[in-house]
Amino acid sequence: MLRRTFAAVLTGAALSISVLTAPSAGAAEIMATTLTYDDSQAAEFKDAVAAGVNVWNTNVTNVRLVKATPGQRVNIRIIADNGWPRATLGPVRPSGTVTVWYGRQAVQQGYNKTRIASHELGHSLGLPDVKPGPCSSLMSGSTGGVSCANVNPNAQEKARVQQLYAGTAVQSADAGKVLAEIG
Repeated sequence: MLRRTFAAVLTGAALSISVLTAPSAGAAEIMATTLTYDDSQAAEFKDAVAAGVNVWNTNVTNVRLVKATPGQRVNIRIIADNGWPRATLGPVRPSGTVTVWYGRQAVQQGYNKTRIASHELGHSLGLPDVKPGPCSSLMSGSTGGVSCANVNPNAQEKARVQQLYAGTAVQSADAGKVLAEIG
């Protein structure tokens, strides 16, 4: 009788432990990487930057871009300048920092402001230029033409960012280089 009682207690304890340590149904899901951005030096392009951030946040799920709060670590620094738009090639990680220079030269030539922001943020997320390329490719940049208003990444561009932030990607040998697109 004592053996049966002891065995029943052990069985119950084992079941309790397995129930307590069982992984949740969502454990297999990949948590999104959160990257912060600072647009305090983006001058007149803050709205375009916010729109570009929204483009990426609505098109991919493995990475989220959020505006940095004062004193918070910044992963993507956005600076307005008078040159051509350019950015450090990522993929940036939460422990790193890259820069986007939002150049006025492309705006003065008539390029879409949100497309510029989305394109340059794409570099920060690890996407190189695709040149020459059609308007349907966000990373075609200026080769999409001045009239190109496509601000969204295509399926391949989205898939690549998803892969880069899936926790399994190998960093590109070109990561950290500044990519400048000359009109």
